Amino acid sequence: MSDLNKQKIVASVPQKGFFGHPKGLFTLFFTEFWERFSYYGMRAILVFYMYYEVSKGGLGLDENMALAIMSIYGSLVYMSGIIGGWLADRIFGTSKAIFYGGILIMFGHIVLAIPGSVTMFFVSMVLIVLGTGLLKPNVSSVVGEIYSEEDNRRDAGFSIFYMGINLGGFLAPLIVGEVGLKHNFHLGFAIAAVGMFLGLLVFIFTKKKNLGLAGTVVANPLSQTEKKKVYSIFGLATVLIAILIAVTIPLGILTFETFIALIGILGILIPTIYFFVMYRSPKTTAVERSRILAYIPLFIASVMFWAIQEQGSTILAHYADKRTDLEFAGFTISPAWFQSLNPLFIIILAPVFAWLWVKLGNRQPSVPKKFSLGLLFAGLSFLVILLPGYLTGSDSLVNPLWLVLSYFIVVLGELCLSPVGLSATTKLAPAAFSAQTMSLWFLSNAAAQAINAQIVKFYTPETEMVYFGVIGGVAILLSILLFALSPKIQGFMKGVR
Repeated sequence: MSDLNKQKIVASVPQKGFFGHPKGLFTLFFTEFWERFSYYGMRAILVFYMYYEVSKGGLGLDENMALAIMSIYGSLVYMSGIIGGWLADRIFGTSKAIFYGGILIMFGHIVLAIPGSVTMFFVSMVLIVLGTGLLKPNVSSVVGEIYSEEDNRRDAGFSIFYMGINLGGFLAPLIVGEVGLKHNFHLGFAIAAVGMFLGLLVFIFTKKKNLGLAGTVVANPLSQTEKKKVYSIFGLATVLIAILIAVTIPLGILTFETFIALIGILGILIPTIYFFVMYRSPKTTAVERSRILAYIPLFIASVMFWAIQEQGSTILAHYADKRTDLEFAGFTISPAWFQSLNPLFIIILAPVFAWLWVKLGNRQPSVPKKFSLGLLFAGLSFLVILLPGYLTGSDSLVNPLWLVLSYFIVVLGELCLSPVGLSATTKLAPAAFSAQTMSLWFLSNAAAQAINAQIVKFYTPETEMVYFGVIGGVAILLSILLFALSPKIQGFMKGVR
């Protein structure tokens, strides 16, 4: 997207109207609020739905398999952002991508809401994966479009937007978790579908007035000849994939285990290829190439961070269900409620961090240093959760406050890394790859969860101290290394802070 187009977009958006920020932030805040409500509501009960017995309304899958599927599902959700970002950049723009994605997500939750088989479960997963790939990176990309690159409100705006994400994430496990675990899983999934429907309504009825041209400009459109070629390739690829699946499943070649291994490889390979293509593209300038090099260590740090944070819905969810004393202060706690802790702490602390970055202005830590702090807190959160096993052993139920403390510490890291990473991505992205670079940012989460799918099988109550200790220790070592290299990385960012 040219600088002239960027200026036209910013000029078309009312720059005041939502807590001192552009009015378009209202539309994006509440669209993402409802989308995240639907996603985190579904996710809060999904792992339990997979491994609970059929007599309890679940699918009756093996626990380790359910944890691995959960990680692979999360990886594919973010991996599909490549397709969503590319379609937005080259064919129909970010606004249409958001709309189409919301439709697919809603139908995916509707399929989950209908009692069915394991086959129906995987159909719903495909719909939600594709829909989130269209919506998730593009709604964040539009947030970047409504601010000029020199606007000091930019990081604060992303923090407010991030608070909207987490407000939906906080309410969803409390409501959907309560209904799904205590009453009926499918009714819980139906509530998630309604959430996505409300998000679509907000987007449709407020975008024209609040967003102006944001989301409507195709950054790097395909020519008619290129479109025909792309459509042919997509059609051929779909047919080949269908044939491969039809042949390899009956032969026993494509199993859960081989699929998990394949996604693990793709989780690392795809972002590597993406970096190479963007760096070598003739549409990428010399300054943009330097910024891509600066982005690589930030990407690696992000992978390590999300490898820990995303285990809140797998290992720590299992820990809450199996290892935690759920009777506390006279109340019975639902294991799904612990997944509200992360967004709750972000809701409380996001305004504090947003105010802090604005208050510090040019004195705030550089982006690489913020990332190193994020990694440090992530590592500490895993060191904390190994302590109850060390103190009381692996046989007794632990006080739920240990989980609360672990979630709190990782949130401190998340607020140093995630909204800052979103903002930095929009500033470091090559102009011809704006939405696709946002997809690349989400690929760090995909890579993290692809790795998690391989390592969750090593977790048992007996190995939990080694498991948490090794992963937490590696994160802390990486944070120290990133902090030491931060001045060098900052130099490659060519003026971006």
